[in-house]
Amino acid sequence: MELTRTRVVTGVAAGVLIFGALVWWIFSWGDDSQQFGIPGERERIVIEVLNTTQVDGLARTMTRRIRRTGIDVVHYRSSGERLDSTLILVRRGDSSFVGRIRAAIGGGRVVMEPDARLLVDASVLLGLDVAPKSDIEP
Repeated sequence: MELTRTRVVTGVAAGVLIFGALVWWIFSWGDDSQQFGIPGERERIVIEVLNTTQVDGLARTMTRRIRRTGIDVVHYRSSGERLDSTLILVRRGDSSFVGRIRAAIGGGRVVMEPDARLLVDASVLLGLDVAPKSDIEP
């Protein structure tokens, strides 16, 4: 009789533990990044850099400079459009982050031009005003 009672108590205890573990597992499911957040996620700036000049490598050079300041450049390339002065097009959100971009590149005129299809906070169109002088003078 005593052996049967011990087995019943052990079985019930094991069942309670398994049930508790199952309940914990179900409720702990989910995306951990939602619980704890990613450091720096709220102030993350995502941009693209376009070279509108004929200065070779300007987009790559400026991308390196911008990335050193912590801004995420997801795309850079040359553009067929030609501009004398740099233009920063704000694509989403407010323009509170533009000061960091301007400091990184050394200037630029800001224009609000939302475009959610681009999936960037801003498009930076580099003009001759930010190109190194030695590259544009013969």
